Amino acid sequence: MGGILAVLAQLAGPPPATDSAPPPAADPAATRSDRAAPSAEPTDTVTAPAGDAIATPTQPAANAATPGATGASDGRLVYDTAFFRTFSPASALEIVQRTPGFQLDIGDQEVRGFGQAAGNVVINGQRPSSKSDTINTILQRIPANRVLRVEVGRGDLFGAEFAGRPQVLNLVLTQGGGIAGTVEGTVMRDYTGRLYPAGSASTLIRRGSSSLNLALGVTNDRSTEEGFDRVVTLPARVETEYRRKINRIEEPTGYVSGAYEYNGGANRTAHLNGRLSLDRTILTQSNAVTPASGPERNDRLTQRYKLTGFELGGDYTVPFLDGGLKLIGLATRKDRDDRDRSLLRIDSAVIGGFSQSVVAARDETVVRVIWNRSDLKGWSVETGVEGALNILDSDVNLFDLDGGVPQRIDLPVDQAKVKEYRGELFVNLGRPLSKTLRLDLGATYEASDLRVTGDARAQRVLTFLKPRATLDWRPGGKWHAQASIKRTVAQLQFEDFISIAELTNERVNGGNANLQPQRAWELLTFVERPILGDGLVRLEAGYNRIALVQDRVPTPEGFDAPGNLGNGDVYVLRGRIDAPLTRLGVKGGRATVYLSYIGTRVEDPYTGRDRPFSGTSPLVATASFRQDRAKFAWGIDLEAVMPTRYYRLNEVDEPFSRAPYAKIFAEYRPTTKSTIAVGLDNATGVPAFRRRTFYQPDRRTPLPFLEEFRQRNRHILPYITVKHQFG
Repeated sequence: MGGILAVLAQLAGPPPATDSAPPPAADPAATRSDRAAPSAEPTDTVTAPAGDAIATPTQPAANAATPGATGASDGRLVYDTAFFRTFSPASALEIVQRTPGFQLDIGDQEVRGFGQAAGNVVINGQRPSSKSDTINTILQRIPANRVLRVEVGRGDLFGAEFAGRPQVLNLVLTQGGGIAGTVEGTVMRDYTGRLYPAGSASTLIRRGSSSLNLALGVTNDRSTEEGFDRVVTLPARVETEYRRKINRIEEPTGYVSGAYEYNGGANRTAHLNGRLSLDRTILTQSNAVTPASGPERNDRLTQRYKLTGFELGGDYTVPFLDGGLKLIGLATRKDRDDRDRSLLRIDSAVIGGFSQSVVAARDETVVRVIWNRSDLKGWSVETGVEGALNILDSDVNLFDLDGGVPQRIDLPVDQAKVKEYRGELFVNLGRPLSKTLRLDLGATYEASDLRVTGDARAQRVLTFLKPRATLDWRPGGKWHAQASIKRTVAQLQFEDFISIAELTNERVNGGNANLQPQRAWELLTFVERPILGDGLVRLEAGYNRIALVQDRVPTPEGFDAPGNLGNGDVYVLRGRIDAPLTRLGVKGGRATVYLSYIGTRVEDPYTGRDRPFSGTSPLVATASFRQDRAKFAWGIDLEAVMPTRYYRLNEVDEPFSRAPYAKIFAEYRPTTKSTIAVGLDNATGVPAFRRRTFYQPDRRTPLPFLEEFRQRNRHILPYITVKHQFG
């Protein structure tokens, strides 16, 4: 724990010089876990931070428009359920995942407000009035036999939240009455031989114009990973400490949710939904430490995290002025209780350590009113207003356990309350300019009154105008191109205002009550066309000019905290091929290849040289193959990600993994309603790595003096899943 002790010692002494510009290093959602997360699906954020200590941050997968199928007069492509029959899907989620060329975007549940949290799927033309339930969770609860057809079209067909999107998928459900549902169970085995079960069940009840969806889910994700840390001096690479670690991780979750729908026809609908969830994260680490000198230790790290969530939301739509007027209401609450303890031990006798508790409550209340009309003198029009109140009340307590008596350590901004009143007014207009060309325009005026009280006090009012324009071109011959420009403003993470220690990383993240949101002008173009029937090839290029890049800056107390740098640039180049292989001799086969380059650049205030943004992987490649043959199917997914870096006050933190990360599965469908699947997660058994390079006193020193190298491995994780739908 020397890292925390060293930096905390500065609290009693003079602060370091801060006359130079702040250092870059941004992981706004600070890492507080020692575990190595599995590789995740690419996400669409060029500045996304790592989710844990050795996680591999990834780039986004581009949304891809869908060719083929039956065309509708407004440009929608329609797939009836017969198209998906060969896959024997159990749920609506599996139907969406099999839609040619479509890439599911679940949206962002953490963003404040309702409008900006949208994904790219609607149900019966309506966006679900829920944020806690992600769209993939909602789709998983809908039995496949309740799906009538799938429609894919441009975003403006489905509301203001989707204007400018090249594609949105509309899932149209049957109106038949009765009861239908799905049941799913999974058993996974970790490398130590332990078995972990999980299960979920949902039912959909429809009678006349009303339907009720009830769901209950329990997961029991557990895994064991082993690895080591090695600390060496630089440049001589003399080992000063070696740590052999075993992490035992449990993530039990449970939820119950319900959703009611009334559909009385066009612009005569109502929805009500609720959800209660309980999430746990339990990490127990054993750590055999061998220092270069001194006695060996058997340290312990424990993390006990509890998150309770509640949400109630709904919407009501009525005809108004030849269009529809919709009122949306949403209230959520999340209670967090996190406990960390790190103990230094010799022969089970505690000689020191730290403990930390984080108790936080987060509330959000949203009201949104939208009016839309599909034809107002040739224009489609949508306008509305949204108001939101967000509150975070956080209490962080850090204790030094040296000497056996806990001594509280006072961090800057460790008790604080953040409150934001936010409102926005928006309008979206669109019309065809010709048979092949369409123009969509929009603007949002956003105002925010942000207040911080407690250990720090700050108040500011932020206002932004965010215009956008999209030109969509379908010249015939199956080609499709689009160009767009828009202004975006990032939302501040309330947690960035609060100081917190990372016991597993032996460092402190300072809070910054004066953090400003970064702003950007974003330009994006793409061109695509179908291949081999219902396949697709798509190329995408873009450029973002960003002001006040959010990264990390030093604090007077000697920590670093989220803060703003200068202007930055983002360059985007992505390609995707989604190809059916039957014409090439592989019956029932389908392959997808995705390649993404995202180059970022901002001036490093310490070195004065340009460097990438923290938390960006410049290159991501994924490939997948699936083959369906009657009752059998099999497939493989591969992913490779270039390393990313986080530039902090006195270190460069670089998580990475060995390529490729692989998943393999095989399915057997004994009936049209049942599926048995077996698979291997991390099929190649690749470990995850992390390299931390330290500078003294900070990164203005050109050469590092210390390196910590970590390795974690979950090994191959086999599983078996049984799914059945009824009704």
